[in-house]
Amino acid sequence: MSATLTERPAAAAPRGGAAPKRRTRVFALAEARWAAAATIAFLTALPLQLTDAPAWAWGPLYAIAYVTGGWEPGWAGLRALREKTLDVDLLMIVAAIGAASIGQVMDGALLIVIFATSGALEALATARTQDSVRGLLDLAPTTATRLLDDGGEETVATEDLVVGDTILIRPGERVGADGRVLDGASEIDQATITGEPLPAAKQQGDEVFAGTLNGTGALRVKVERDASDSVIARIVAMVEEASETKAPTQLFIERVEQRYSLGMVFATLAVFLVPLAFGAAVTASLLRAMTFMIVASPCAVVLATMPPLLSAIANAGRHGVLVKSAVVMERLGQVDAVALDKTGTLTEGTPRITDLLPLTGSGLDEDELLALAGAAEHPSEHPLARAVVDAARRRGLDLPVAEGFASTPGIGVTATVSGAVIAVGAPARLLDGAADAPSTEAEATAAAVAVAVAVAEELERDGRTAVLVQRDGVPVGVLGIADRLRPDAAATVTALAALTGAAPVLVTGDNPRAAARLAAEVGITDVRAGLLPQDKVAAVQEQERAGRKVLVIGDGVNDAPALAAAHTGIAMGRAGSDLALETADAVVVRDELATVPTVIALSLAARRLVVQNLVIASVFISGLVVWDLVATLPLPLGVLGHEGSTVIVGLNGLRLLRESAWKRAGATGPRPVQEPARARRSR
Repeated sequence: MSATLTERPAAAAPRGGAAPKRRTRVFALAEARWAAAATIAFLTALPLQLTDAPAWAWGPLYAIAYVTGGWEPGWAGLRALREKTLDVDLLMIVAAIGAASIGQVMDGALLIVIFATSGALEALATARTQDSVRGLLDLAPTTATRLLDDGGEETVATEDLVVGDTILIRPGERVGADGRVLDGASEIDQATITGEPLPAAKQQGDEVFAGTLNGTGALRVKVERDASDSVIARIVAMVEEASETKAPTQLFIERVEQRYSLGMVFATLAVFLVPLAFGAAVTASLLRAMTFMIVASPCAVVLATMPPLLSAIANAGRHGVLVKSAVVMERLGQVDAVALDKTGTLTEGTPRITDLLPLTGSGLDEDELLALAGAAEHPSEHPLARAVVDAARRRGLDLPVAEGFASTPGIGVTATVSGAVIAVGAPARLLDGAADAPSTEAEATAAAVAVAVAVAEELERDGRTAVLVQRDGVPVGVLGIADRLRPDAAATVTALAALTGAAPVLVTGDNPRAAARLAAEVGITDVRAGLLPQDKVAAVQEQERAGRKVLVIGDGVNDAPALAAAHTGIAMGRAGSDLALETADAVVVRDELATVPTVIALSLAARRLVVQNLVIASVFISGLVVWDLVATLPLPLGVLGHEGSTVIVGLNGLRLLRESAWKRAGATGPRPVQEPARARRSR
């Protein structure tokens, strides 16, 4: 092979396929700066007012809170009004100003702070998702080496590649385009696309994807897709499309906003103008209208919803689950179907030795076999090699010094260990040359080969990766390697099935045999294996068309489109990709899978408290409004009733902050199983 094929680039791409990290700073957003200023001003003014400080001490601070937190939603509301729409943001600004006009400055400032903070959090979530999408695009290299018809080569922008071009992928480079291998052999880390934890061997005829990381071999690849149609480009497009799609709940809230806003405006005007028409005094009518605006203010309604959900979020956060918003916490309790990724979700995402099988006649025990393999693999950087060496270290084995180390992509490694030539690698390819291997006992070698083939096939049928160990050309043992199942995986699957009323589905890019083996261990019967990102999205959409609200749990870039398309997405945080973490609605920071059903049960408890609080708030508001309209409600009593209802619903919602709430959620019993047809009718 020529030097141009084997030369490693000066700066190899990073291992693991992780997207370059981009992160918008919180205070780089104007919304966050204004919300912070309003909050600081409010929190400074409140204790001054409560301690009877003079008005000149706290009044200007409240004014600052009004201006800094209210000008942006107020301006946005005015623009919406110009387009003949009226939203709650503008109504809250008017209510806040109205409250201030009759002396209720603190009530108005609190409304301002709540809405400014909500807008800042929404802007931050949007910016972080956009950061991750841009970081994903950076996985694909900007240039590629195109081979010319006369045997030369040129460096071109990847966007200029066309279908039919031939490109050269050197060791350590990222693949520049989706295509098929024409020549060469290597191993490709394609975890960004398929989620498989182990590099995939590639040779002539195999497909490769843009943005994946080449190993130690060199490949000539024929381009089969334009840059805009590559798998990684489609991932980005799907995430952006799903992020821009409004959930049914959001659309419903927007419709309610319009009706509520218009209703409040007309009602307040009527309360002011109707008495005037019958000869009432202007001051009395204005006082009644302002009292109406205060008692009809949605403060209690806002607090009826937020404290239970925010308390549940805080409790979940203490136990290692980051729920990104109150909307997400509410939606977690609505899910009735679950789709689970395999690698890094149900499993730990790290290959480990599962079987040590010395062959009869080799004279080796398990430790001796592992020591030989570990010594030969020690210089290698391959993930399988690391699994072998780590297993030897865990057993406390002393590894002999290896000499003459050599690695052949797609085959394995060879080295001289204690005077013997040790080969470790893929059984099928190592055994191709076993018949010609130097041996004094040809029959014994043939018998060992037959046994090794049978053992390797059995391991592969069970979903494990088989690795053959040879000594001087004679097979002496086979190692089984697999991604280890999380200890709490089976219990989590059972709990999720009980909570949602439907058995979870396994959606994975891994091979069908490995997926089926793992699914059997955890009790999953519906297995979708060998899926690309768009296939996972299709699997999720299939369930949603059947009337399900699907929760997707994953960790990789390849899971991001499904996480974005699902009703709710949860990412495993420790090994999760940056895009998955930003796209998901919640993140299991400590990688404790068992916390997922607990946080769903906590969401159900929060939703029950929300209903309780809404009943309390509606009773108080409707009672005070009727009193103000039918009789004369004294302003102090109206404020007392309004603030009293606010305190009641707030304290009721804070119950979920207690540790006992998490324990009760973890012990929640199963819900009755729902028939799919019933779920369809309920939509």
